[in-house]
Amino acid sequence: MPTVTLPPKENALFKRILRCYEHKQYRNGLKFCKQILSNPKFAEHGETLAMKGLTLNCLGKKEEAYDLVRRGLRNDLKSHVCWHVYGLLQRSDKKYDEAIKCYRNALKWDKDNLQILRDLSLLQIQMRDLEGYRETRYQLLQLRPAQRASWIGYAIAYHLLEDYEMAAKIIEEFRKTQQTSPDKVDYEYSELLLYQNQVLREAGLHKEALEHLSNYEKQICDKLAVEETRGELLLNLERLEEATEVYCRLQERNPENWSYYHGLEKALKPSTVEERHKIYEDAWEKFPKGLVPRRLPLSFLSGEKFRECLDRYLRMNFSKGCPPVFTTLKSLYNDKEKVAIIEELVVSYETSLKSCRMFNDGKEEPPTTLLWVQYFLAQHYDMIGQQTLALEYINAAIESTPTLIELFLIKAKIYKHAGNIREAAQWMDEAQALDTADRFINSKCAKYMLKAGMVKEAEEMCSKFTREGASAVENLNEMQCMWFQTECALAYKAMNKFGEALKKCHEIERHFVEITDDQFDFHTYCMRKMTLRSYVDLLKLEDVLRMHPFYYKAAVTAIQIYLSLHDNPLTDDSKELQADTANLSDKELKKLRNKQRRAQKKAQLEEEKKNAEKEKQLKNQKKKKEDDDEEIGGPKEELIPDKLVKVENPLEEAIKFLMPLKHLVKEKIDTHLLAFEIYFRKEKYLLMLQSVKRALAIDPEHPWLHHVAVHFSFSKELPEVVRTVLKQEITRLFGDSNAKSFNQAYLTKHSNSIPHRLAAAKMMAYLDSSTEAKAAELATALDESLNNRTIQICTEVLECLRSGVLGDCKERAESYRAECHKLYPYTLCVCECACVRACARFEGVFVSACVQLCV
Repeated sequence: MPTVTLPPKENALFKRILRCYEHKQYRNGLKFCKQILSNPKFAEHGETLAMKGLTLNCLGKKEEAYDLVRRGLRNDLKSHVCWHVYGLLQRSDKKYDEAIKCYRNALKWDKDNLQILRDLSLLQIQMRDLEGYRETRYQLLQLRPAQRASWIGYAIAYHLLEDYEMAAKIIEEFRKTQQTSPDKVDYEYSELLLYQNQVLREAGLHKEALEHLSNYEKQICDKLAVEETRGELLLNLERLEEATEVYCRLQERNPENWSYYHGLEKALKPSTVEERHKIYEDAWEKFPKGLVPRRLPLSFLSGEKFRECLDRYLRMNFSKGCPPVFTTLKSLYNDKEKVAIIEELVVSYETSLKSCRMFNDGKEEPPTTLLWVQYFLAQHYDMIGQQTLALEYINAAIESTPTLIELFLIKAKIYKHAGNIREAAQWMDEAQALDTADRFINSKCAKYMLKAGMVKEAEEMCSKFTREGASAVENLNEMQCMWFQTECALAYKAMNKFGEALKKCHEIERHFVEITDDQFDFHTYCMRKMTLRSYVDLLKLEDVLRMHPFYYKAAVTAIQIYLSLHDNPLTDDSKELQADTANLSDKELKKLRNKQRRAQKKAQLEEEKKNAEKEKQLKNQKKKKEDDDEEIGGPKEELIPDKLVKVENPLEEAIKFLMPLKHLVKEKIDTHLLAFEIYFRKEKYLLMLQSVKRALAIDPEHPWLHHVAVHFSFSKELPEVVRTVLKQEITRLFGDSNAKSFNQAYLTKHSNSIPHRLAAAKMMAYLDSSTEAKAAELATALDESLNNRTIQICTEVLECLRSGVLGDCKERAESYRAECHKLYPYTLCVCECACVRACARFEGVFVSACVQLCV
């Protein structure tokens, strides 16, 4: 149909519709649409139908909106308004590729429409179509050469395409048009100059960048950035004397900034350790109260010189009472010689302070000095794995000062490292009780409770700082509190509540989607406010956003759950809550059933209460939506645990979480090993090979990789055709030996490492069931000569013995548990009571009385 031109009256109404949309007066806009469409002559007017659909979409009526917009488009295919509106609709649904197509169609009928070009450029930068973005920004520059945003957008396009010289030229041409007085302070012009300088530096034009900085220094507001940039440029240009002066000035400005000392070192180029140390000795004289010039030499000094400097550093901190002193020295604990010196010195301080309340310099110390020495020693012994000694020191400190919160924090941390997270949570609760207004302690306590499986208690703890009148969990989700959701997911996974765990993982994934979408607003804002350096940093951050540890943890947890659901699909709700009751006696089983019934009744009452609260909240939300004319978009699909856990294709869901990791976290071996596990189940043999090769490039000796290699290279389940195709590559990677000899070679190479022995033992039992006894003996060795002996690996061995991976090892499991208990007396992982372990899978907590008996 040809485009219908509206008469003056209807055209005025249509313009009012556009104004109502711009001002978010959606209900008024619908009234004007009705006035036009009620006229039989214009009942099928395409542009009005499209605008009505767009308005309805903003009110959450998505299906009706799409119907109207498509109808309007069919009635007027040559209307740029209809195509533009259809693009806006697609954009609201995050279908950016489709929206770009719509905008391009709109431009066919109105190629110089500024609004459509701007919208197109926003989508192109959002999707990182940089070539397209550059072309669109060029069109905008031609149409509006007087606008600042036209020049800046075009320069940024070249910058992102790494054509730095062209970007610098465009900015310079634009800068020439700016009429600014050299004496006038203009923040936006200052930011433009700093951005131009950044582009010059990235282009490698250091000399030009330095000249630029000198020429426009007076007009730049951020004087600190000027000095830091000048120092960096002078170092790059090998003008070391000038660089030295710059870094000396920066040191005087902030003597606690580590980077200034590193810059000074690069400028002075000391040839010996003594010369390097002289730099810091001079700084001590200049800044007698400075801690950084006393700390940094400890990283490169050794022997007696290290002892002397450490002695001064520690005494100064202990006398002042600085709680973070251990944290500042933590990086030194990779050096055994330095650890021995630290221990020797601090133990001598404690002895001296106890006997005469002074160090060996004759100066009397306040009573608190001994307290901080004991505080340090507790952390020191915890760090080196001597939790019994650590507890002795922290208990002595608590006895002398029972109101100091930091002491309880460290005691909780010691118990956590010792494997008793339940006790750790109790001490953290004790710490937060001393200061209930401290949000940090509150959050720490909640985190420990989640690690102990105490989800309800953790929610109650967080509710002290969440919004009143709203559920704590929902409020934390609104605030994108991802540490809480990550710990929740791990807690639910440990309890086999896979639905709840997946809900948390998907909530975290949604947060990252929201963060990605939120950058949309900054494409125009940053150019308008001229925060160009921050804008470019934002774009670079968004490109690698899913490298963040929060996403990685959530993705790994979700993938592991989906793999478990694929291997053991749930047929009904009860299966998710089933416990291993095969090893329980009739009496224990009866107790367990009674406990289950009580827990079920309690859960039912809580669910009813929760549903009543939820219904009330929904009513309030519905009322608010009806009163709010600015409500945009429809509600998100609700995440229902039961629905998530009964997904039809778990592997496809796992791949959705995996893909960002494959692109962004490819340096971690777990990414590729998880990829293998998924592709192994999907029988994607080339992708399996790809995953194995990538994992081999990172760590060819990894225990999990050995497990994968045996399954992949020597599996009889591989089809013959596939084996023929992959044979050459597999032989190149793993040699031409058979599975048993390959496993034996791996064991011989890593016979002194417990994790590697366990991997070899698993494969030994897998390849030949007659060797199960030997495999169990191999995995359960706990000699002091063996490396990598930790609570985690011992727990893994114990689980393998109990689960039957190493054959029928019930008796061996019990004796191994007892041996581990001697080594790690505080850990709950070696609890001998079967009913406690079974109950823990339902409630996520240990029955305290039973735990006391077992531990």
